[in-house]
Amino acid sequence: MTTTAIPTGEKRVTAPTTRRRTKRERQGAAWVFLSPWVLGASVLTLLPMAVSLYLSFTDYNLFDPPHWVGLRNYTQMFTEDPRYWRSVTTTLMYVVIAVPLQLALALVVALALKSMKRGKAFYRSAFYAPSLLGASMSIALVWRAVFNDGGTVDNLFGTGGWVNRPGWALLAVALLTVWQFGAPMVIFLAGLQQIPAELYEAAAVDGAGTWRQFLSVTVPMLSPVLFFNLVLQTIQAFQVFTPAFAVSAGKGGPADSTLVYTMYLYDRGFVASHMGYASAMAWVLLLVIGVVTAVLFRTSRSWVFYASEGDR
Repeated sequence: MTTTAIPTGEKRVTAPTTRRRTKRERQGAAWVFLSPWVLGASVLTLLPMAVSLYLSFTDYNLFDPPHWVGLRNYTQMFTEDPRYWRSVTTTLMYVVIAVPLQLALALVVALALKSMKRGKAFYRSAFYAPSLLGASMSIALVWRAVFNDGGTVDNLFGTGGWVNRPGWALLAVALLTVWQFGAPMVIFLAGLQQIPAELYEAAAVDGAGTWRQFLSVTVPMLSPVLFFNLVLQTIQAFQVFTPAFAVSAGKGGPADSTLVYTMYLYDRGFVASHMGYASAMAWVLLLVIGVVTAVLFRTSRSWVFYASEGDR
């Protein structure tokens, strides 16, 4: 009988060691595939955010080196700049007008598309198209022409040019956002198609009409999708820029009625060359969006229904 001796000094590879080596190899491969995203996030997002945070505590005009001023930009913003507060008020009014109208229109169209038997794909694409085109400057300029003196709205209703009237200019900007209801509409339509038909049949057996079925079945079952659209569109509304810039010809007029927050930020940073002040405004906007989003998530516990949980 012949035996084979294990050479002295050599270590036998055990199964746990092999598993650890395999795990490290998988992790290394994962980091290789993630490296483009990590590099992009670090260079294009995290580093600019850090620089912006530093500049918010400085006096910087794009031409001279930054000069540290501490909290002066923030104190000036809150206590010495009336146009800043006008931009805050205008932005809040815009959000309150645009977001509910856009979501309501998107839901109504989604309900209509769900009940259609023919041509659903065509109309879905047609209603979604404004979401792809509406954010462009060219469409915003056309919108300005439509609501200007002698434009289509003036010729049809005789109300004059909305963009030149302080009480109507912001509404014209908001309607451009409402017109871009395609993205939330598609999300609503996907959510409506996931509601079981048995729920509507049971409600009909109990004597519920169309409106009662909408309130008791559609709204609760669609509430997670509604919440998602609400958060997404609210965040986007706080960052509105192109429609207001185009409709007001870059001036925020008339009488600062379309001076939204991001437009005033652009004016302070790139027109007046107060980049430190603009950076401070950007960080305040980030914090406000974070607080608003947190409030929406907190309040969602009382009205968003998840079928898997069985309660609200």
